[in-house]
Amino acid sequence: MKEAGRKGSGGEALFEDLNFPSDDKALFSDSSTPITTLQGEVTWRRPQEICQSPALFPDNITLGHAKQGLLGDCWFLCACSFLLKNRHLLNKVLPPDQPLWGDIRYRGSFRFCFWQLGHWTEVTIDDRLPCVNSTLCFSRCHSPTAFWVALLEKAYAKLHGSYERLWAGQVSEALVDLSGGLAERWSLGDEDECAVSCSTHSSPGGASELGQYHALTVMEWLDVKTVSGSKQLLLRIRNPWGRCCWGGAWIGSGAGWSSIDLAFASDLQARVAEGEFWLDETEFLSHFDDVTVGYPISEDGHLKSIYTGNLLTHYHQLAGRWMEGHSAGGSRNCSSYGSNPKFWLKVCERGEVLVSLLQHRKWRNTENCTQTPFEDSKNTTHQHYQAIALHMWKVEKRRFNLSRMLNKPTCASSHCHAYEREVVLHQQLEPGFYLLVPSTYQPGAEARFLIRGFSSSPTSLSALKSPAPSLPSTTDGEWETSYFQGSWVEGRTAGGSRNFLSHWQNPCFPFTVCDESAVTSGVNVRITLHQSRPDTDLHPIGFHIYKFSEGESQQTIPRDEDPAASCVPHCFTQDVSLACCLSPGAYTIVPSTYQPDCSGSFTLSLARRIHRKVVKSQERLGRAIQEISHISVMQS
Repeated sequence: MKEAGRKGSGGEALFEDLNFPSDDKALFSDSSTPITTLQGEVTWRRPQEICQSPALFPDNITLGHAKQGLLGDCWFLCACSFLLKNRHLLNKVLPPDQPLWGDIRYRGSFRFCFWQLGHWTEVTIDDRLPCVNSTLCFSRCHSPTAFWVALLEKAYAKLHGSYERLWAGQVSEALVDLSGGLAERWSLGDEDECAVSCSTHSSPGGASELGQYHALTVMEWLDVKTVSGSKQLLLRIRNPWGRCCWGGAWIGSGAGWSSIDLAFASDLQARVAEGEFWLDETEFLSHFDDVTVGYPISEDGHLKSIYTGNLLTHYHQLAGRWMEGHSAGGSRNCSSYGSNPKFWLKVCERGEVLVSLLQHRKWRNTENCTQTPFEDSKNTTHQHYQAIALHMWKVEKRRFNLSRMLNKPTCASSHCHAYEREVVLHQQLEPGFYLLVPSTYQPGAEARFLIRGFSSSPTSLSALKSPAPSLPSTTDGEWETSYFQGSWVEGRTAGGSRNFLSHWQNPCFPFTVCDESAVTSGVNVRITLHQSRPDTDLHPIGFHIYKFSEGESQQTIPRDEDPAASCVPHCFTQDVSLACCLSPGAYTIVPSTYQPDCSGSFTLSLARRIHRKVVKSQERLGRAIQEISHISVMQS
């Protein structure tokens, strides 16, 4: 990376990103898509070179929606619409208060954050955008002076390696990358705060312009009363192309409008913006192949169930891997299925549970691939992902044979193996222990993955060691984990280590240790600090834990006191961790880089041991668990 080129408002050179240069390396990966026709035609311009008064967002937010250009990334643009309806998520993906054009602090760079495999990852770009004939050639806002979509698309392209790698994909993947939540795709063959998109895999009768695969955003759906007294479900759809491509009964003065009240019909028609149209349930089901639903996320960062509306306030995640000859056992049809990785899910109270299996994307080798006119989403998915599934069994007995257990019916599963990045199982679960087994369809297929658990009641998630042990011991108590996102901002919250007076400007995260009995049992707090930066550009990081004196306000950090515990020296790593024993009281965590004014985003995980009373319905199982030395699992 370097500073070069045009001057900013203060006369300084503008930032140019050498890690994602403004040339063909940023545009193409294997030249297998139609955008290869742009070779030699693209020029790179900053927003102030494209229009007189550039802005991130227009005054009329409706004009801030994405309009697709020459790049086949409609799947990504559908997810972008979700951000406009959820300001707290938009601020997480595009951190606010960044210097814009005309600001004396403007340097030609922008920071974005994307959720990647369990953590928020920061991506910094310069604001040079690909143009043909001085006009943006890829995605843009409907307003010609708003640039948040074009800049976000560039950052997402950098994350993937090139613009071309955004050609064809799944809306569900983009929704997760932009929210850190969950999304599910449902086949149509078989409230507004959700992110909903629909896609067609072929040209339906009502949409003659649509190609082999195209994704659109469902902006609104509602039941309307017809003049005959019946109910009719209507859906308002947005086409990322920015133009209407539909010819159904609800377009313009179509016959459908005569079936509802005239005044109400006029109101619905007035809601239609450029590229939008209404259709009814019958048209929707007959012309679209599937829908993707993104789970709402509260401002506190909790997932909201699309099945019950419950907030899923408890969250856990663990990483795993399928390795050939060791832990890649294949599907349940294979005799080696029992060698797959295994996990314990403990449910403490009856509640709603969602468990997802998310695999790492693998990019194909582009050096020896043959060129094809274009890739549809299905082919792209098969090239980058294994067919995966997740199965779950409830373990009732103190002694059980693992092989026999795995041959019994499951209590929940993601059904058949699917070539998806993520599969999800959903269930209302009673208290107890549950065995989770993630698998690929083919034995020997290698990949890394992440298991995520969301629940409305307390749960814990742990990996089974190999060979499989007995039911996990609970003598160590329960652990409850909280996750916090934060950032070090130059000149504001990037205070550096304790060697600097500005140390106290760093973000602070208060917490409380309540259980005095935990002190006699050893470690009762585990903290991990993860920085969202690439391995090639890490800051040295660490953190201190300070204890508040009794009666002291938690708004003031005890600067004169030594830390109660520390994770130092600062290290050039993605993660630093500390396990310690803290006495009951109020504390705060102060994460920092070693030097001040080192900007970056981070995630802090705080696990505290808690001791829960066992409810009556669990007493029998609880007594059995206390006899853990007598419990065994037989694996034949």
